[in-house]
Amino acid sequence: MDFQPIERAADAFQRPVSPDRIQAVCRRVFGRDARSAVELGLGAYNSTYRVTVEGRERPVVVRFAPEPAAQFGSERELMRNEYATVPYLAVIAPLMPRVIAADWSHELIGRDYLVQTFLDGVPAPEGLGDYPRTARTTFFRQMGEIARSVHSVRGPAFGPVAGGGHASWSEAVLAALEGIASDLDRCALDAADVRKAAVLAAERRAVLDEIIEPRLLTGDLWTVNVMIARGAPEPVITGVLDLDRTSWGDPAADWTIRMASAKRDERVAFWDGYGEPAGGDAATWRSLIYEVRHLGAVRLERHRLGNHDGVGHSYEAVAKVLSELT
Repeated sequence: MDFQPIERAADAFQRPVSPDRIQAVCRRVFGRDARSAVELGLGAYNSTYRVTVEGRERPVVVRFAPEPAAQFGSERELMRNEYATVPYLAVIAPLMPRVIAADWSHELIGRDYLVQTFLDGVPAPEGLGDYPRTARTTFFRQMGEIARSVHSVRGPAFGPVAGGGHASWSEAVLAALEGIASDLDRCALDAADVRKAAVLAAERRAVLDEIIEPRLLTGDLWTVNVMIARGAPEPVITGVLDLDRTSWGDPAADWTIRMASAKRDERVAFWDGYGEPAGGDAATWRSLIYEVRHLGAVRLERHRLGNHDGVGHSYEAVAKVLSELT
């Protein structure tokens, strides 16, 4: 088998998978050998390979979750969460990869893995640079339409799709903040600012509980998880992938909404596809709580990736948000 891994530092979070394990997966799923496996490097969590299999015209994608012991509590079993979300993503099914096989048994390798169809196109972080900024409004308008479709899906409870669920939105938000704080403790990072936000959220939980209907949140939909058509006259979204952080909650809490609101550039076209966001004092206060949650998760990711300067900057960012909350 032609095997092309990405060379990583010995202490990198993403751990390689040996050729013989990839071969074993292909024999289990397809009853055939793999001819090649090329590691794909866009993601920073799972280990992902484009694999060609004997007798199959198109390649497949094989994704391996991190070893269980390496996962943060707030990010535990994300791949299983993604798999549980598939039935709720019918609204964007033409854009999603199809799951060929999922294996949580750890019989072949001590990690969860998914085998999925390969999406055509170019990763948006690579392809958008081929277009002038004025042409990218089309892309962000499509992003808004996709997010609106996902947010239209109603759920049974609040919290991660594969989780047990919370009866109220405040319970889900407080649990998420505490989960992040506990992970920061585990990493020997100061979590006092995240816990301060949790205290403020608990004091005004009635404002959080104005959100009474759980809606599906993408969790991580932005350019890094989108494919666009190759060589099109304007950027056209052809695929959406890696929605492993999905949950039920307030659409305003979604990472997508946070990123769409971050700058006044071509991304403002997002709102043409999505619709105007909710306004008012309550929505503004909730958005600040959500921002601390996002920044806490970003701090954990930066720590995981060895970005020590970025970890430090996250404390400054949270302090600014807390000053607006208090």
